[in-house]
Amino acid sequence: MRRNVVRIDSEKCTGCGLCADACEEGAIRMIGGKAVLVNEAHCDGLGACLPACPAGAITIEEREAEPFSDPAKPSPAPIGGIPMACPGSGARRINRDAQEGPAGPVPGRLSQWPVQLRLVPAAAPFFDGADVLMAADCSAYAFGNYHERFIRGRTVLVGCPKLDPKESWEKLRDIFTMHDIRSITVTRMEVPCCSALVRTIEDAVRASGKEIPVKVFTITAEGGVTEE
Repeated sequence: MRRNVVRIDSEKCTGCGLCADACEEGAIRMIGGKAVLVNEAHCDGLGACLPACPAGAITIEEREAEPFSDPAKPSPAPIGGIPMACPGSGARRINRDAQEGPAGPVPGRLSQWPVQLRLVPAAAPFFDGADVLMAADCSAYAFGNYHERFIRGRTVLVGCPKLDPKESWEKLRDIFTMHDIRSITVTRMEVPCCSALVRTIEDAVRASGKEIPVKVFTITAEGGVTEE
């Protein structure tokens, strides 16, 4: 299959070993004083090693490669030979005005379901004329006022560039192509692997052939937020 994999220029490599330290999957090892991609199946292609390399010896290329296999994440097994499905993935709108909790109106601002990118139907009508929020799935936990600041008034997509499969991210192109998206807001975490989230959004917008304004916000683990 064709997918993104890192490429290491051995002539530029200084042998510092920082890329191997940054690769959590262990796809890069130091051999003979040089960084080497020893297992392409363990390379997620997201480029957490790129900012760690001071010599600019690492790039990302799309080529034929083995499917990604996360060494820390076993593949889910089907039950009785039938692939598992989420019974709560049916698309629907949420009427917040009509809902109340124990202490009055529910403060949540979510306006549709589902939100996980891998579950959302690309043709869901709630994308028509929508301002879309593409959220790294850790970001809402780090920022205390997330619902008011980012979710309110937006159609939400949630995903992790490190853990979600490539097929999920390819769905973005279909969503942007099929619907009149007014704007895209991206909330990413400060960690290096989250930079792939921004690249993926920009690539999907280009592939759709449309001009959709994109704003990117970076959230720190301490709860800070900055606009790029």
